[in-house]
Amino acid sequence: MSAAPPNPVFEKTDRPRRDAADGDDVRTVRTDASDGAAPGPWARLAGNPRAMLLIAAVLVAIVSAALTGSGAWPADLTVDVRSPLDDLNRWLVDNRTTHPLFLYFLLHISNSAESSVDGVFSLLESLGFIGVTVAAVLIAWYAGGAGLRRRALRTAATALATFAVIGLLGMWEPAMETLALMIVAVAVAALVGALLGLAAGLSDRCQRVLRPVFDTMQVLPAFSYLLPFVLLFDIGIPSVFVATVIYAAPPMARLTALGLRGADAAALEASASLGASPWQRLVTARLPLARKQMLLGLNQTIMMCLSMVVLASMIGAGGLGDEIFTALSTVDVGLALPAGIAVVLLAIWLDRTTAAAGEQLEDPAAGHRPTWWVLWPGIVAAVAGGAVLGAVVGRKEWPEAWTVAISEPVNTVVDWIERELGSGVPVLGGTLTWSEGFANYVINPVRDALLATPWWALLLVAGVLALRTGWKAVVTVMLSLAAIGAMGLWDRSLDTLSQVLAALVVTLLLGFAVGILAARVERVERIIRPVLDIMQTMPQFIYLIPVIALFSGGRTAAVAAAVVYALPAVVRITTQGIRQIDPSALEAARSLGAGTGQQLRQVQLPLARPALQLAVNQGVVLVLAIVVIGGMIGGGALGVDVVRGLAKGDLGLGMTAGIAIVCLGLLLDRISQPSAAAKERALS
Repeated sequence: MSAAPPNPVFEKTDRPRRDAADGDDVRTVRTDASDGAAPGPWARLAGNPRAMLLIAAVLVAIVSAALTGSGAWPADLTVDVRSPLDDLNRWLVDNRTTHPLFLYFLLHISNSAESSVDGVFSLLESLGFIGVTVAAVLIAWYAGGAGLRRRALRTAATALATFAVIGLLGMWEPAMETLALMIVAVAVAALVGALLGLAAGLSDRCQRVLRPVFDTMQVLPAFSYLLPFVLLFDIGIPSVFVATVIYAAPPMARLTALGLRGADAAALEASASLGASPWQRLVTARLPLARKQMLLGLNQTIMMCLSMVVLASMIGAGGLGDEIFTALSTVDVGLALPAGIAVVLLAIWLDRTTAAAGEQLEDPAAGHRPTWWVLWPGIVAAVAGGAVLGAVVGRKEWPEAWTVAISEPVNTVVDWIERELGSGVPVLGGTLTWSEGFANYVINPVRDALLATPWWALLLVAGVLALRTGWKAVVTVMLSLAAIGAMGLWDRSLDTLSQVLAALVVTLLLGFAVGILAARVERVERIIRPVLDIMQTMPQFIYLIPVIALFSGGRTAAVAAAVVYALPAVVRITTQGIRQIDPSALEAARSLGAGTGQQLRQVQLPLARPALQLAVNQGVVLVLAIVVIGGMIGGGALGVDVVRGLAKGDLGLGMTAGIAIVCLGLLLDRISQPSAAAKERALS
């Protein structure tokens, strides 16, 4: 049998052309025999000036590291930042009760936050566990459609199960404290976000001003929001409240602006032709058409509020987060798990309730709920009846006899894991063996290589990497690295960076592999979808609990928590990017005899490159957030400095470490950020 003729599409590489929109190299689909032999990989590399510049910068860094062996930041280029911050902290402490800034502005915010949270908590206490459970179930039922449809009953059942399990775990009172703070923070964050989104959606100037602010806020780890407000409001509810509102408002603002700007032009034109004023067009057309995006923004705001409220336990938030923080401080997994389960259940309930409301808006077959003036009086009466029933039977608080203690059994299991699976497992070694090996053979070599590279060489490599995004990114990256060195935190920042890079590589390897498999095998996507949904609703703090049970703390545990936290986003973006490529491209590849591997390598992955770039960027941001939080379980470096600064009131230490973390976040985001056109294609 004669050999098959060579395939011109898959055995020859087309000459690249430059896309004017984003500068990416794009392959032409057609290859002609008259074009001559396609250039080899070295020729293509030589034709890419940025790639050659990056290779040269990396070689310079490697050679300089081998020759010098030390990359310490020069002491002459450092600035004492801690002393002025300590002086500022002392001034704030001394003037909190006398200075006009506090008396006539900050004190009003502080008092309003505390009184609002206390008022909501008192209301929840007065309703009792029966009234609160009835209210949660009926609100969830209403969000799902307020009928006997499957969606409404499923959402109501989720609420019932959530509060029943919280009570059985003995977490009722901490859960009510968290819920009270959540209700106030979500209400204010949603209002602030909606107003900012309204401004950005209606005004091009506001959009240009707010967009870089939101972009920067998106890459900042949650820790960085706590420090400045502790400086202003001291430890307690006010600083938690303000930090949570500022942290959670951007998603609502972004999606509100997106909904307003994406409103159907025909509907707006029809409204204008009927003589509607701008205010009438806003109320009767723009806002109703933006409801879907606004509801999605509310969902994201709720999730971010819960995440911050739990994390802020270390500065006096109380509630479930305080239970977790106390347990993690003593490495007591059994004590942390009940509170962790309660937080996850609250997140699932809130997520499912808002998601059901969004599905109700989109479902044309859902029908209409009964009018609000029929439903809401009934809901209020049912909640009041539950509260009265609890008062009559003397059951305002969850009965102690109805709780189940799981701490001791969980600690027994953790001890067994450490004893039997930690080391000595034939062939596999064990979790503690893996932890030690990963630290010794991955994290430590990366850290040592970074520390051995001269500071100027790292600046050069970082600047070249950012050049793809633009000159503004280059300046941002160089200034961020310079600021880290100038504060005297060069070594500790590179230690944190080594953990981020190690976690990012593992996350991308796993995320791309699982995402590609899910995109090509629909059954796999169906199986992992609910797992990813649950993982993406869990607050950051929760990921520390299982990794302590497996790895007993340390840098590997922090890296493992970062991988698990960032993995769902990478998997989802990868799957979506590969699924959304033009089907005609795949059909053309199949018709030319391309195998499965050829389709993946030469069609799907190249066309999905914008989505893969976005996945890398999101992975970087999410990994940094958890690696920093991992400082409280032995991750060390900048994370432990922030934790120590918050816990001990050493704001000079905490603030400088927090600024260094912000600089790392900006640096990594600008280096990994896809171009504007590529990002738009990935999100479309």
